[in-house]
Amino acid sequence: MNVNLSLENLKVFKAGSPLASEDNTVRDKALLALQRSLLPQRAQRRKVSDLLSVVLALSARTRRMILPRIEVDIDVFSPAGKRAVRMHFGREH
Repeated sequence: MNVNLSLENLKVFKAGSPLASEDNTVRDKALLALQRSLLPQRAQRRKVSDLLSVVLALSARTRRMILPRIEVDIDVFSPAGKRAVRMHFGREH
């Protein structure tokens, strides 16, 4: 495609979006509709069991942060007696 032809097409391009409108009321209505679509919907009512599960999850996470770190080493040996797999969990390198 010819570069000059592309530039000519770009020069006469008219935006079809209401957000690009020169009329402030049309643009404001489009922005308001976009804003409303991005806002979270009204919170649905939660069950007590849902709230309890959140509290328990936060409690467990807090407990894990307070407890000292542990280290777990797992060795897996083949039937011939040689080490097949060795895994380390909890070490900071």
